[in-house]
This record gives sequence, structure tokens and C-alpha cells, in this order.
Amino acid sequence: MNAITQSCARTLRLLVLATAAWAAGAVLAQQMPPATLPATGGQPRELVDAASQPGYATQSNAERQKVQPGNNAPMWRQVGQGAEGVVNFPYREYGVLIQPTVQYPGSATTNAGEAWRQVRNRVILPYGGALVLIALLAVGIFYFTKGPLKLHAPPTGRKIERFTAFERAAHWANAAAFVLLAVSGLVMAFGQYVLRPVIGATLFGWLTYALKNVHNFVGPLFAVSLVIVIATFVRDNLPRREDWAWLVRFGGLFGDQEVPSHRFNAGEKIVFWAGVFVLGLVVVGSGLVLDKLVPGLEYLRAQMQLAHMIHASAALLMVALFIGHIYMGTVGTEGAYQAMKTGYVDETWAREHHQLWYEDIQAGRIPAERSAPAAQPVAAARAVT
Repeated sequence: MNAITQSCARTLRLLVLATAAWAAGAVLAQQMPPATLPATGGQPRELVDAASQPGYATQSNAERQKVQPGNNAPMWRQVGQGAEGVVNFPYREYGVLIQPTVQYPGSATTNAGEAWRQVRNRVILPYGGALVLIALLAVGIFYFTKGPLKLHAPPTGRKIERFTAFERAAHWANAAAFVLLAVSGLVMAFGQYVLRPVIGATLFGWLTYALKNVHNFVGPLFAVSLVIVIATFVRDNLPRREDWAWLVRFGGLFGDQEVPSHRFNAGEKIVFWAGVFVLGLVVVGSGLVLDKLVPGLEYLRAQMQLAHMIHASAALLMVALFIGHIYMGTVGTEGAYQAMKTGYVDETWAREHHQLWYEDIQAGRIPAERSAPAAQPVAAARAVT
């Protein structure tokens, strides 16, 4: 018991001494003039910035180490100017820690890496993000003002096959990959401005790390499914004479009757050629470069920065375009989601939304049940309930 009491007493004395020392140090710090240090003889001397001294810029690193040990300013100045070190990597550029400065037309000399960062942060992200928000706002306004497109006549109960099982599998595989890539890409691009202040830096770091890996591994799946989708639907998306009438009247969007169209109308064909074919292939190509999956390509900084700018720009355009496509294929058009879910649509739906396609089925020019080769067109349409 005495040993415990003595130990507590010693601890208390140490705490008292530490508190007194801290208080004394605080008083001395308040009394000492700012930006001065005590010199020999008790006279204070003023602190001087070494960079302002004559000959500072021309001093060698060895000379500076004699008077300022640990000051490696000359070395880092050379690094900033693009000095090349020795590395055991396939490209000599990997020995350059910082890209050298370059002169762009109509602008001041700047670092190439900084120029890329400014393009990303001041052009691609603000304008791309605004475009995505405008697309969301337009869809919201359209839904709350006009509402979903409903059928004018009651369903007949007779079904026509619109998509085969293979077409639906290709579509859903591509759609699932696109959603994962879009969500992960948007979080990595805008998450630090939107999510990080809400969930904190730690959780946001883990989230972006996980989504980055999801993005990298889902990308090749999206590439394969995209090629399959293009090959599967390209025939029915070829431009036809009737598409011009659909475009002139905006598909009858602002009227009571939809403009007649074949299996896919002109709006869907624009989404296919602009979104799936052009933007899709651009996103896939630039993404494969960023994943370093293109054989024979030199993965240098300039190539990777250019691939990133192309990838980000095309991806944001693609997201904005497909927001409208997703809306029209789900809540925007009555029966559209069931067509991709089950593969079948009612005769009324086919007649109102794709009248020319329906007339071709009625005339026997195309089958109503493509999954059953021997089925008769009109009979199949009336047999499936």
C-alpha cells in the first residue's frame, strides 16, 4: 500500500513540474520578439530568407550543404525543369518525375501536367457535369409536365415478340456494365465535391478505391457486350426514308399521335449511332488505353493524358444521352420496360409506337415470333397470350 502511495505521489510531482515548465515556456514565448533569435552576446538577430541572399541561385548543391545541410532546392529545381533520372523501366520518360514546361499557342509557358489538370478541372468536369444535370432536369420537367406516354386504346391481349432472349441478354449485360461504369466514373470525377464533405475523407477514400477497381474490371465486359449489341441491332437501325418524317415532327412528341416508324424510330437510331456506336467505341478505345490493354502502344504521359481527356469527355456525353434513353425505356413509355423484360409487347403497343413495324408483321414480311422459326407471322401474334 505504501508503494502505491509513493508511486502516486511521484506521478503527481511530475505532473506539477511539467505544468510549471509549460507555463514558463509560454510566458517566454510571448515576451520574445517575433522573427528574431537570440545571438551570441545576448543581442537578438533578425531572421533572413536564404533565397534573398546574393549568389543563392548560382550555388551548387554541395556548396549549399555546407551552410544549409539538408537543403536540396537545386535538385528539386532541376526536377521541376524536367531533369531525367536513371530507371529500369521500358521508357526513359519514367525517369522524369515532373513533366517539363511547354508553350501552348496563345498561352503562357506552363507545365504539361498542370495544363492537363486545368483542362480536366476547368473544362471537362464543369461543362460535362452541367450537361448531365441539364439532361436530368429535362427528363424531370418532361415527366412532371407531360407524364409517361400511355396507350390510347386498350390492350388486345395478343402478343408480338419484340426482342429475342439473345437480344435481351446482350442488352442487359451491356446496360448493367454501363450503369456500373457510369456510377463509378461519376463518383471518381465529382465525388470529392459532392460526397466527400458528407461521408468524410476516410470512407470516401475506401469508396473511390473500390469503385476504381470496379471501373477497371467492368470496362472489358462493357467492351465485349458493346460489340455484341452493335452487331445484333445494327440491321434494324439502318436509316430509312420514313425516319426523316419522324425527325421533322419530333416523333409526334408534342401531339396526340406518334409518327409511324419501323422496329426502331429515328430517335432510337440516333441513340444507337451517336451513343452506342460512336461514343461507345470512343469510350471503349480510350478506356483500353487507360487500362494499358492495347498491345504495342507506348504508355507515355502525353498519350495517357490525351486518352483521359477523350475518355472523360465521351463518357459524360454518353451518360447525358443515355439518361433520356433510360427514361423512355422505363417510366417514360408505358409497356417499354416489359418489352425488354419479357421480350413481348401487346398488339396495341406495336401499332401505336411502331406502326410500320406492326404493318410489316401483319403483311407477313417479318415474323411476329422470331424465336420459333416455323411459326406463322399473324398466327403467332394471336396465339401468344
